[in-house]
Amino acid sequence: MTISIKRLTGSVGLFFILLLSGCATYQGKVDKARTYLVSGDSDKALKELEPLANTADGDQLVYLLDYGVALQVAGNIPESNTTLLRADRLSEQVDYQSVSRVAGSLALSQEMVQYKGDTFEKIFINAYLAMNFLEIGKLDDALVEARRINEKYQKYRQEEKQKFELNPFSKYLSALIWEADRSYDDAYIAYQETYKLDPTIPDIGADLIRSAKLARRPDAYKDWKKKFPEVSENPDWYNKSMGELVIIYQQGWGPRKYAAQNEYRLPALYPTPSIAKSSRLTIDGEGSYQSHVIYDVQAAAIKTLNDDHGILIAKRLAGIATKAVLADQVRQQNQLLGDLTFLAMNLADRADLRQWSTLPQTIQIIRVPLKAGEYKFNLEGLDVAGVPMGEALFNQKVVIKPGQKNFIVWRSVK
Repeated sequence: MTISIKRLTGSVGLFFILLLSGCATYQGKVDKARTYLVSGDSDKALKELEPLANTADGDQLVYLLDYGVALQVAGNIPESNTTLLRADRLSEQVDYQSVSRVAGSLALSQEMVQYKGDTFEKIFINAYLAMNFLEIGKLDDALVEARRINEKYQKYRQEEKQKFELNPFSKYLSALIWEADRSYDDAYIAYQETYKLDPTIPDIGADLIRSAKLARRPDAYKDWKKKFPEVSENPDWYNKSMGELVIIYQQGWGPRKYAAQNEYRLPALYPTPSIAKSSRLTIDGEGSYQSHVIYDVQAAAIKTLNDDHGILIAKRLAGIATKAVLADQVRQQNQLLGDLTFLAMNLADRADLRQWSTLPQTIQIIRVPLKAGEYKFNLEGLDVAGVPMGEALFNQKVVIKPGQKNFIVWRSVK
């Protein structure tokens, strides 16, 4: 590795000064915005995140992702879509790193490398766009995102990504979208792929039986009936005069990255306390329904980081070796400066704490077949004991039409 000694010592001096003055990490920059979101002050949260999201640098993608979700929480769906579309384009750009960035990441910190996002995060971008479009009744646009999810799924499967990285929720959501469009064969294929990714999803057996019959796949229908004998078919599934209310509930907050307790150069994920654990839908004259988990975002994030642990260790070991070589080059000219160079580079070397930190802890769902008509409903967040925890949508109205699905997307921030 060839680096100008003059340039290196100048850079090291700058980093040394920044560290002594408390140079902020990613987590420090977004913590205030997340605090505002939890307290319900989304306007202040957006003011914190907007300038970060609009700064074209190596961290822009992660800030666009956080800003896009904050806009969704604030109810600004059009701007959330604009932001997430920017993030999607940025995440798909040609993957490259400049020589200086790579060299700098070895000599100083991994945070100097451009943030690209994890696989499950990249697929989540299109899931969030799809949820936004469903929320505002734009099924055609949601279908575009379903196709994008499928494209990414095929690409990452060819790259032999782990099942949890392929984001079963996004594939399940695409199945819902195809079903809403009455594209039953596409819906069946998506449900089948969801099952392959996570066969433990509640009611997936019913989804496979229903979609196989609607797709006119008699052999598959019979096979799934045998595999799930406990599933009782509901005649309403096939009644064209019926509609369906679908609640997509984002519960709590995903884990946060901090420096590992035993190695400050490596990141570790720590759970974020969330009061809400599930939700309850109450429809006047129909009854109450409890949400169930479709995707554990926290578990996927932790598995992803654990899967990358060996790579992260290798990079940091390479970084330590690089620092020693570069410091020795400086020592050959000046012993004191060489020692200071080695010290400054190691102080600058810290864990890369960047992540899409506004994701929920879990994604949950409630699906209720309903006759056509207008309904009033309440949606409440429940704590671990099943008691309402003060976060709710009360006295909401929804109009159900024959053969159509109505989607309500709700986020709990407590």
